[in-house]
Formats: sequence, C-alpha cells, structure tokens
Amino acid sequence: MREQRTKNRFLSSYFCLVIFVFCLLVFATGCESPGSSKAELTEQIETLKDEAEQCKDENKQLKKRIQVLSGLPEQVRPKNVYDLKKIKITKYTNLYDKDEDGKKEKLIVYIQPIDRDGDVIKAAGAVDVQLWDLNREDGQAMLGQWHVEPDELRELWFATLITINYRLVFDVAGKVDEYKEPLTVKVTFTDYLSGKVFKEQAIIKPLNDEM
Repeated sequence: MREQRTKNRFLSSYFCLVIFVFCLLVFATGCESPGSSKAELTEQIETLKDEAEQCKDENKQLKKRIQVLSGLPEQVRPKNVYDLKKIKITKYTNLYDKDEDGKKEKLIVYIQPIDRDGDVIKAAGAVDVQLWDLNREDGQAMLGQWHVEPDELRELWFATLITINYRLVFDVAGKVDEYKEPLTVKVTFTDYLSGKVFKEQAIIKPLNDEM
C-alpha cells in the first residue's frame, strides 16, 4: 500500500514537472501579457525554473524510495515491519478533576496498539473517541465525540516505568453534568500502515482517587 502511494506521488510530481516545463516554454516564446515588463517576464521565468528544479529533486527522491521499497525482501517489507492486531483501552481511562474544583472536566483515554506478538507499539494512525451514557434515551446517549489526526497523535505517546500508551485528553466540561453512574468510552483506531480499522470500548466508573 505504501509502495503504491509512493508510486502515485511520483507520477503526480512528474505531471507537475511537465506542466512547469510547458509553462516555461510558453513564456520563453514571447507570450507576454499587455503591460508586463521584460523584467517581470524574466522573473516569472526564473520562478518557473526554480519550481521545475524542485519537482526534479522530488522526483529523484521518490524514485529512490520506489527502488528501495521494491528491492526489500518480503520479510522486511513495510507491511511486515509490524502487524497491528488490536487496540486496548487501559484501566486508567476515566474522567478526572484536573483543576481541583470538584468537577471532573477532563476525559483521559489511554490506548495501547498491540501487535501480533502481544507487544505495545507506537502505531501511526487516526483516532476517533466517543463518550456515551447508555442509560439515556436515544439521541441523548452520546455525550461527546473527538477526532485526533496522526500528526497530533504521534505527540501523545506517553511512557512511564509501568506502562506505555497513547494518552488522549479531552475537555468534557458542559458535556457531563454529574458523574455518578458508569459511562462508556468507544475508540476507533485507523492504522495508517495497513488501512485496517480497529474498534474497542470500555466501561468507566467514578473514582475516588485522582491521578
């Protein structure tokens, strides 16, 4: 999948280069708009040259990547670097009072991507989180939902002496009036290496002690 995306980017960049070269030829043959000076035309040509060079450099880099990916042995191809099998919502996932005002205004979700060997891995992907009160009627049961993009998620990797996981913090102020009964957290993890989608949910209960 990643190799195919790289090839697609190569073709796209190649097309971009062709367009720039075409535009450069048009300008070079004297296609000057009324009122434009020779200096302006020269500047535009130089800009097109620079952009064309950037496209050429990018094409070279993408071509090298394709060659590398194509030449890898099957056992070390990107799809076999890791094989995500499931995600786990850890027991520390809950609502917390972080400003000590007596109200639990933060939902902290701890997620562990787990591979085929049972190891926790820093898998790249996007995460969708929902908080539900299943005791409420339909239409009111979902208290909140959030989306985390891959670039943001990679910054949320959290390691301690005890465990490692993604640590996601969401503001639930105004979404949860009282937290006296169990709630349900639903997580959807889209793995960007394989394209697979993993879903997991967990019931959280009020805690007396804060983290």
